[in-house]
Amino acid sequence: MTKAEIVKRMSDASGWPKAGSERALRAALAGIRASLKRGDPVTLVGFGTFSVARRKPRTVKNPRTGQAVTVAGRIPRFKPSKEMKQAVR
Repeated sequence: MTKAEIVKRMSDASGWPKAGSERALRAALAGIRASLKRGDPVTLVGFGTFSVARRKPRTVKNPRTGQAVTVAGRIPRFKPSKEMKQAVR
């Protein structure tokens, strides 16, 4: 499902115009993104939890130069809720 399809479904379900639905979706995603950037988890009851995890530093090669580079960082994680897992089965 694409973002445009989600906006259409939101618009159909809420009766809002597509432009309003798209603004609402963008605002929700921006809020999730901002919380994760601060390191705060985001829990949507019945859907799941978004969180941030740290990766161990590892050495990789730059394909362009062949030079070894150490990479470490934070990555987003998603853990589906119990209800979501049951709905997908």
